[in-house]
Amino acid sequence: MTQGKENKKTTIKYDKQRYKETLTAEEREKNKLASCSAGWKGNSADVEQPESDDFHQLPPLISLTVQRYEGETCEGQFHGEGLACFVGGHVYKGMFSKGLMDGRGVFTRAGGLKYEGDFIGNQPMGDGTYTWPNGSFYKGRVYNGIRHGTGTYTCADSGVTYTGEWDQGKRHGKGEVYYNQEKTSWYKGDWVRNNREGCGVRGYPSGNIYSGEWKNNLRHGEGAMRWLKSGEEYVGMWQNGVQHGRGTHTWILRRADRSQYTQSNQYTGDFIQGQRHGQGAFYYAGGAIYEGEWRDNKKHGKGKFTYKDGRVFEGEFADDQMMTDNPNGKRAPTPFCGPSPLPGGGSSILGPDMALNIECLLDKIPERNRDTERKQVEFAVLRLATELRSLYSFYSRLGQARSPDNTFLLSRLQLWRLLKDCYIHHQGITLTQIDHLIRDAEELHSPFTPILLHGLLRCLVVVAYHVYHKDMVSQKNLLAACFSKLMTDNILPNANTVKGFLFRQPDCAVAALSYLKKCWEIYQTYCKVFAAPRHEQTMTCRHLLWMFKDLHLLDNNLTTGRLLQIITSESSDSSNVSSCLDLEITFLEFFEVLLGSAEVKCQQVSAGLEEQSISSPDAEDRRDLPEVEAGEKILQTNNSPSQSTGKSQEPSTAQDTENQQDVKTKVSETAPSAVHTGESRGEEGKGLQSIETGAKGCEQELWMQTVHQFFNHFFFPMYEHNQLVSRNMKEERIRQENHKCVTKAEQRVG
Repeated sequence: MTQGKENKKTTIKYDKQRYKETLTAEEREKNKLASCSAGWKGNSADVEQPESDDFHQLPPLISLTVQRYEGETCEGQFHGEGLACFVGGHVYKGMFSKGLMDGRGVFTRAGGLKYEGDFIGNQPMGDGTYTWPNGSFYKGRVYNGIRHGTGTYTCADSGVTYTGEWDQGKRHGKGEVYYNQEKTSWYKGDWVRNNREGCGVRGYPSGNIYSGEWKNNLRHGEGAMRWLKSGEEYVGMWQNGVQHGRGTHTWILRRADRSQYTQSNQYTGDFIQGQRHGQGAFYYAGGAIYEGEWRDNKKHGKGKFTYKDGRVFEGEFADDQMMTDNPNGKRAPTPFCGPSPLPGGGSSILGPDMALNIECLLDKIPERNRDTERKQVEFAVLRLATELRSLYSFYSRLGQARSPDNTFLLSRLQLWRLLKDCYIHHQGITLTQIDHLIRDAEELHSPFTPILLHGLLRCLVVVAYHVYHKDMVSQKNLLAACFSKLMTDNILPNANTVKGFLFRQPDCAVAALSYLKKCWEIYQTYCKVFAAPRHEQTMTCRHLLWMFKDLHLLDNNLTTGRLLQIITSESSDSSNVSSCLDLEITFLEFFEVLLGSAEVKCQQVSAGLEEQSISSPDAEDRRDLPEVEAGEKILQTNNSPSQSTGKSQEPSTAQDTENQQDVKTKVSETAPSAVHTGESRGEEGKGLQSIETGAKGCEQELWMQTVHQFFNHFFFPMYEHNQLVSRNMKEERIRQENHKCVTKAEQRVG
């Protein structure tokens, strides 16, 4: 073979059809995933759009005329390695055989499309790589100039990547595709002529996953869909992308108390175009069951409803209501009592654990605007779903030592702390007023009431309305505007920064909560005394002052002024004491005042601490406050309820004085030193952690000892003594009254 150079224009008369196949190429991918958003039926993120057929478009056919050739020749033909430039600007560099492109080479079209790989008889054939001017490329098997076999295509513009089998330039067989660069939208499974068809798994950007059968790019046949955020799952038949046929849909309702197990609503039956329609059974998380006919997602027709207590109603249903006979003998709908089969009554975009029950607020909205108001506030909640779940998780763990599955339910006590941390009580509304607004339990003010996530969300929406609705009255979507303002101005900037005396240190909170139950009983006792004859049993700051006076807890350390500082430490205007005295307080505020008082009263126990004043996050601010002399006058000029019921503010007998002195002597004798850690702490102190090494562990241990001394040697004994004196005085009064009655009767007889 000789090497030479053609100096004149040479026309190569190759077979035209052969060149048509040789120069087959593809334009960039045009198929992209539809826009995404979250939701249940009609979720655009999960509704598949048919992919266009022009996934590979052939470039215009051309014929080649060699303009210039440089390279090896043999017997007058191009043979060996060479460079050919064609009319129109096309270039080939690589191997030739008998005048044809054959072997490894690179062909670059005038427009920039380049193929690098194997050639056989002027045709791209074998392993090769197509590269488009925008950076898109295909690498894999090529047959007659088109993708055929196994290969990978990547679109530079959209980020779409497909790896799998090809047939005649189309995705066909097994393959996987990623529709975005983050690889959160994908499909792995069967393809037929560029369409998802057969069996495959589809992952959506929302985290939702479908696994099952496909046809023409849509969910079709038997398959299972899981909605991640809402905790829903459907297993059954599909048609053209929606539930159609027989299937089972499950809604995770909530976590069982202190357990990893969940309770759920479940429907098994017929679906038509994504709605429950036909025959089906609904199993409620609470235990009730409905079996019968459905129409457009509602119980309609013949059916049987079995209550969780075993009672059964069997008959006609219409639009989700039981049809019963009224006194006039006519059939009328009876409102169905039970959880809504669909989250939010079938139209909510929130999951079942976040569904809002805000009918009390919607009643204040004109009826024509209620659906819009509900939707907009649900969108506002959904936008902050991650932050709200994190908020719930953080506060539900406060003061918790352990859980069967490391999960906790938020208690009302923790909800109060959340609201106070975010300064909601500075917005002209008290925590007790908030309890009345949400009224979600029989014990209205109980600190032990569990609150699920949707209960917290409802509370925030209700509070937001009552705090900001006057400022937002001009807003189009009032509820959403109020909620967004509350989250922006109050919740997000302040949440997770725990204040107050109770939860500021995890180990200390666990120790302090061991006294919670007994203190709750005492709180209820005094509420009954102070609230009588009022219907609601609550306590005010003034009542709390009277209680400390009745129990003789005030002394040179814990003066009335210092106690008022503790009571008003988190108020919006702590300098104006008189404005706070008649405000109702919750049990959290009552209990934290006790903890703050313990730090002041039992100073001999906490002598080793650097700070001997009130230990709270804003102690520096309160340290500069003057002693509130008005507090002493309040106690002197106002008769406490104990006086009206026969209780004395000072020890009424020598026995009382002796008992109080014994209590104080007992404290001075048993108060532990700052370095003694082996002393028994009584029943409430069992299970406390041993003192840790270092200053922090020592400080926590001293605080625990201080609280222990206050409750076990002051507060509880003083309370028991006060109750005993009250009972004795009551019995003495009854005895004297009986004696008078007997005396009068004897006088009348005499």
